[in-house]
Amino acid sequence: MPANSPRPSATGSSRLFARGSWRETQRITAALRTETVGGALLLVAALAALVWANTPWRESYAALRDLHVGPSALHLDLSVGHWAADGLLAIFFFVAGIELKHEFTRGDLSDIRKATVPVAAACAGVILPALLFLGVGMLRGGGGDVLRGWAIPTATDIAFALAVLAVIGTHLPSALRSFLLTLAVVDDLIAITIIAVAYTESLQALALLAALVPLAAFALATRRGWTSPWLLIPLALLTWGLVHASGIHATVAGVLLGLVTPVDVGHRLEHVVRPVSAGVAVPLFAFFAAGVTVVGGGFGEAVSDPAAQGVVAGLVVGKFVGILGATWLLARFTKAELDSDLAWADIAGLSLLAGIGFTVSLLVGELAYGAGSARDDHVKLAVLLGSLVAAVLASVVLRSRNRHYARIAAREAEDLDLDGVPDVYEAHGSITPDGLKDGRHRGRQDGRREDGTLSS
Repeated sequence: MPANSPRPSATGSSRLFARGSWRETQRITAALRTETVGGALLLVAALAALVWANTPWRESYAALRDLHVGPSALHLDLSVGHWAADGLLAIFFFVAGIELKHEFTRGDLSDIRKATVPVAAACAGVILPALLFLGVGMLRGGGGDVLRGWAIPTATDIAFALAVLAVIGTHLPSALRSFLLTLAVVDDLIAITIIAVAYTESLQALALLAALVPLAAFALATRRGWTSPWLLIPLALLTWGLVHASGIHATVAGVLLGLVTPVDVGHRLEHVVRPVSAGVAVPLFAFFAAGVTVVGGGFGEAVSDPAAQGVVAGLVVGKFVGILGATWLLARFTKAELDSDLAWADIAGLSLLAGIGFTVSLLVGELAYGAGSARDDHVKLAVLLGSLVAAVLASVVLRSRNRHYARIAAREAEDLDLDGVPDVYEAHGSITPDGLKDGRHRGRQDGRREDGTLSS
């Protein structure tokens, strides 16, 4: 083989979890930074609710959560907890809709080759937890009422997961962070579809059709670049109100509004709305949803409930086996290989991390069993317990690889040519540290990139 010919790949197989583009990495990093802060606030809010609900003043917590406000003439005389679930979470799902639009048009989901792994992993990470929940429920003699909660352990909470990563201080590689975000985006799409289809008891078709009018006006306004809040907020509120009146859970309106927003406009709106979602909407929902009383025998009743047992099994075992198994099977049957920087232990840790389900899981529990019911309280405690177990197990696995991640992070941050773009993302390959001389750098001596191909 001539000295200057490119080296062939060892197997000719494709790589899983290869590093993406610098532009996409920047976007994901910015989004995850906001979600990490939001995750910390979410944890504080959930802990505050849990403590308050188990003090002698717990009745005041319940009174605040169940306080009804809003115009009854518009059928919006809702409890504060209901407003948090139906109203504030619509903001969360609006951001999810924007993220979905980006992923389907410009992100990993726009490329069938890149989309295969996160989509397959997300689907398996939904199906297996649901099956485990149903299996545990039936084995424990649970009736139809228990089985209504089959979708509770299917959702991954990206903010909670990122908060755990921040606490354990792991330098997760960009490819894994991108996979986690894409997985969560697909997960949200599946979750909102389940909420709309499985938990809609009665449908008012006229109200749903009427909701299409302000939705179309919102789409037209954003397409024309008219982003004044005085225009978009009333249209969004009208869409939300009509979807709520239709019998479909009102959070669906948030996803629809995000999906009809053009990507470029969506990016601008996301910069404004994501901090509100992560810093206000989700923590307030967590505060009003996580207040479970466990003193006085509540914990014993919860852990003996088949629904609670199914939730823990789904989150801890179902998510792990589903995501890791689907990824391994894709690699096995397509003869793809993991990126050279990664090992299967990394995918195992990420699969355990995906077992952290909180925001959407709590919402589905309320829809399945009724907010404030005894079984709803049981599954809330199960979501907290299952998420805690998944977080601890993920922390053990990911922390064991942290030195390796730190080396990858240092390489991904290296910018020897000082052009503002780390060298590993340069179109012409990486710059090696031994190329630095007198404040300048040189390329590889043989004119090759690090992957063996010739530089131009």
